[in-house]
Amino acid sequence: MKQYFYEKESQNSTLREQSLLARLPDFISYAKQECLHYSKTFEHIDADKITSREMLAQLPITRKSDLMQLQSKNAPLGGLNAKTANIGRIFQSPGPIYDPENTTDDWWRMGQAFYAAGFRTGDVVQNCLSYHLTPGGFILDSGARACGCVVIPAGPGQTEQQLDVIENLNPQGYCGTPSFLKILLDKASENHRNISSISKALVTGEALPETLRSEFNAAGIDTLQAYASADVGLIAFESTAGKGLIIAEDLLVEIVRPGTLEPVSDGEIGEVVVTSFNADYPLIRFATGDLSAVKPGVSACGRTNMCIKGWMGRADQTTKVKGMFVHAEQIEQVRKDYPHIAKMRLSVTQVNYNDQMHLQCELDTVEYSDADTKGLIDSVSISLKKITKLNGTVELVTVGTLADDGKVIDDLRAIG
Repeated sequence: MKQYFYEKESQNSTLREQSLLARLPDFISYAKQECLHYSKTFEHIDADKITSREMLAQLPITRKSDLMQLQSKNAPLGGLNAKTANIGRIFQSPGPIYDPENTTDDWWRMGQAFYAAGFRTGDVVQNCLSYHLTPGGFILDSGARACGCVVIPAGPGQTEQQLDVIENLNPQGYCGTPSFLKILLDKASENHRNISSISKALVTGEALPETLRSEFNAAGIDTLQAYASADVGLIAFESTAGKGLIIAEDLLVEIVRPGTLEPVSDGEIGEVVVTSFNADYPLIRFATGDLSAVKPGVSACGRTNMCIKGWMGRADQTTKVKGMFVHAEQIEQVRKDYPHIAKMRLSVTQVNYNDQMHLQCELDTVEYSDADTKGLIDSVSISLKKITKLNGTVELVTVGTLADDGKVIDDLRAIG
C-alpha cells in the first residue's frame, strides 16, 4: 500500500518550490487572458517577471471579504472564473458569496487530507457537513471518494437518525465539524447507542481544541483536522505525526502581516494568502482573512511541504460559527431593518465545544412595553437566522452599553 496519497508529498522541498514558482508566469498570463477580474487587476503586470516569492509579493491581492462586492458587480463569480471553465455547480456560502465547482473527481484536492488521516479503499464514511447550498458536504464527499471510500451523505442535524444509520451501517469513519462529532458521542452515551464502529475522523470548519481531541481519542476515534475553504478547497492538513498542518500540494501559501501585507518571519502570526493553480477558478494572492504562522521544519511523517500552526483567529471581523462564515455586513443588514436599534454587536462563545451566538442590540431612547420588547427580540432573532442561516440569542440593551469602537463581531472563543 502506498505511503502517501501523492508520491510528490515527500519530494525535495527545494524542487517543489522551484516547480511551483516556474509555473507562475504562464499561469498569471492565463488568468489575465481568461478572467475579467485579473485582466483588470493585473493589467500592468509583466507575468514573465513573476518568478520568485519576492516578485509574487508585489502583486495586488484579492480579498475573500471583497468577493460579495465583486460578485454583485459581475455575477455570479466576480470575474474570477475562467471563461472556458467547466463549472458543474454553483454554491451559496453565507454573505452571500457564490462558489463554483467543477464536478470532476477530487477537484477540491481533499484526498490528501483523508489519506493522511488513515482513510482507505472500502471504508464507509458518515459525512456530516452540510450539502445544502454550501459546498462543504461536497468538498468532503469528493475527498473521501478519492481515497476509495463509500460515503453516507448525512449532513448535520437529526441526531437520532444519524445514530440509527451508524448502528445499521457501521461506518468506519466520520467527517464534519468537531462539535457535531461531540454531539453524536454525547447523545450515544446518554441513550446507550453503539457507535464504536467509528475509529477515525477528519474534522474541519472549526478549531479543534486538544481537550476535545483527547476526548475523541479516548472514545477510540483517531481524529485529525483539515483546513479548507469554499474558494480554495484544501489548504493544509494534519498527519498522524501531529505538530502542525502540512500545506497541500500545488499551492503557494504566504503568511503576511495584516495591513501592510508584507511576508512575516517564520513563527510570526499573519494572514494566510493563497495562490491556487486552478484553471477553472484561478486564485492568485487570495487573502483568506485567517491567521496562522509558519512552523519551522518538516513533518516527521516524511511529507516535506511547509507546515503552519493551524487556524489562529481572523484578521478581520468575519468569523466562522458552526463551520459557516458570519460577516459584519450581515449583522449590519439585520440592523438596517430596525430604525430604533442604533448598534448591534454579535458575541461568539463556546459551550461544551458548541458555538453560541448572542446578539446585543442597543436601543435608542424610545420606550418599549414588555410586549413590544418581546416582539422586537423575536423579530430580530428571525432576521438573524434568515440572514446568517444560524440561530442566536438576542438581547436588548440601553444606549451607551456597547463601546464605540467599531466592533461588530466579538469572537470570545479560546483558540487552542
